[in-house]
Amino acid sequence: MNNREILKNKTVVFVLAMLCCLLWGSAFPCIKLGCMFSHIASDDTFSQILYAGLRFILAGVLALVIGSYIAHNPLIIKKKSLHKAFRLSLFQTILQYTFFYIGLSRSTGMKSSIITASNVFMSIIVAALVFRTEKLTFRKICGCIVGFSGIILMNLNGMSGGFRLTGEGFVFLSALSYAFSSALIKRYSKDEDPVLLSGWQFMIGGVFMTFIGFIFGGRISVINTEGVSMLIYLAFVSATAFSVWGTLIKYNNVSTVSVFGFMNPIFGVVLSYLILSEKSPSGFLFTTVAILLVTVGIIIVNIPPMKTNIDT
Repeated sequence: MNNREILKNKTVVFVLAMLCCLLWGSAFPCIKLGCMFSHIASDDTFSQILYAGLRFILAGVLALVIGSYIAHNPLIIKKKSLHKAFRLSLFQTILQYTFFYIGLSRSTGMKSSIITASNVFMSIIVAALVFRTEKLTFRKICGCIVGFSGIILMNLNGMSGGFRLTGEGFVFLSALSYAFSSALIKRYSKDEDPVLLSGWQFMIGGVFMTFIGFIFGGRISVINTEGVSMLIYLAFVSATAFSVWGTLIKYNNVSTVSVFGFMNPIFGVVLSYLILSEKSPSGFLFTTVAILLVTVGIIIVNIPPMKTNIDT
């Protein structure tokens, strides 16, 4: 069995995608811990962007070092492929995280998690209608609706309040940027190593975010072992999760992989409770039902379709 067959296997996709979501879910409490250790205030947006930039530079280095070791060959990007790394970096790192950090600082965490979860919908829509790499089917739409309802249920108590362009609007733009990055990974990975693309786009985006954060007054005034350790862990999360996720998208439909993204806020809530003792805004029962709905949504999207020429 070759790599393509292995990475298209439903069990392998499930295990690896859930691992990615677990890692991304751990980033929610760990970012808070990292900022706390480095004495970065919750409203200090540009210091947070600076911190994220350093994280992504390190993530890029880690992805390329680990990928080079596995491939037994240095992952050096070719000049003709640089534009792909720049374009991917624009959507996957620069726009996504700049909009996210600024928007999050002007919105609530609960509303942001709901809006961010919409990137699953948008990833499938962008892949189907803009890039035309797969078909938009009734089954996929139903699966997304069921999964997304779980995220809304889990955050019902945090849905009140208004809408600000620089708050909730920026979080939405962040989710939209992610959707375009998923489609670009699918397109570019046909000819490029997704680990190579992830590594180089992280470094490009990280340098840009570090520069933006610094020139607008962002600073990391306290450097200690805890803060550096958390930064290294967060870099590991990005390097590993995005490289594996990109590899899965290379061999599967965007919808097959992206729907697992509904698990990110679920893992975020559970791990925030375990690490930070933060309670779910909707309580244990609603969180449990939300997990079940997300699971059902994932199954609906990934269940083998009937033998017809209508679905994919």
